[in-house]
Amino acid sequence: MNFFVSLLNALPGAAAQGMVWGIMAIGVYITFRVLDVADLTVDGSIATGGAVCVMLIRAGWNPWLAMVCAFAAGVLAGLVTGLLHGHCGIPAILAGILTQLALYSVNLRILGGKANQALSVDKYPLVVSQRFVRAGNLTNPLPLLVLVCAVVILALYWFFGTEKGCAIRATGANAKMARSQGINTRRYTILGLMLSNGLVALAGAFLSQYQGSADVGMGRGAIVIGLASVIIGEVLLGKLFRNFALRLATVIIGAIIYYIVLQIVLQLGLNTNDLKLISAAIVAVFLAIPYWKSHAGIKKEKGGVKHA
Repeated sequence: MNFFVSLLNALPGAAAQGMVWGIMAIGVYITFRVLDVADLTVDGSIATGGAVCVMLIRAGWNPWLAMVCAFAAGVLAGLVTGLLHGHCGIPAILAGILTQLALYSVNLRILGGKANQALSVDKYPLVVSQRFVRAGNLTNPLPLLVLVCAVVILALYWFFGTEKGCAIRATGANAKMARSQGINTRRYTILGLMLSNGLVALAGAFLSQYQGSADVGMGRGAIVIGLASVIIGEVLLGKLFRNFALRLATVIIGAIIYYIVLQIVLQLGLNTNDLKLISAAIVAVFLAIPYWKSHAGIKKEKGGVKHA
């Protein structure tokens, strides 16, 4: 009984974290599924967004304006990766690693040379805060996060229906065919990376406010959570949701499910020191499900042939 009570108390926090990380996962979806590019910049750009947001709020800036600046910082990080990949001929995965490595030093400088900076809701007007996640009034971050996720999905649905958005999708679907149609695939790959990392940094801005601090290492393992959210959403809802906007929604749902599963595992009494191991295990299981399903289908087909 205590297990279910504890789990019920943890669910609002899991849902809030899932939506924050879901915004980041949508950024991963843009590179991983839409562009078909392996981008590891996200581990650095999420911390960049958090660092920029925290330091600007501490300096007296409006939190919404600080988040716009965090988004812009992520766009710049994506631009660096895009230029390294598109104009220097460096493979995308290595370009992302190089940018991520450089961002560690950049983030330290943004944070004033400190590994972390606190941001108390008692001192600063934060948009979201973990303290109020179970509150029964407008200070609860859940309604706002639902609204923000909906706005992000609708904005991306509109953008990817425009000429530039369709060019990005065409570049990821078949770069050679896109080039033959006169699309500058290098330019649109860079644009996709900029948009992706802008969303990741925006998620970092929300996350830093939600947890009340920005840390130079807060993005460590972010790509794993992002991929987990994408895969979980696709495995559970991919066949039901075909529309592009609904596919983006499955990424958010996947992130929420990931954090709920994580809370269930933690409520079972596992050591918090094993959190990274647990996360890796959850991701591995959901990554393996499509493979198991395909092999189960092959065995059924073979069995049917033999029976005939």
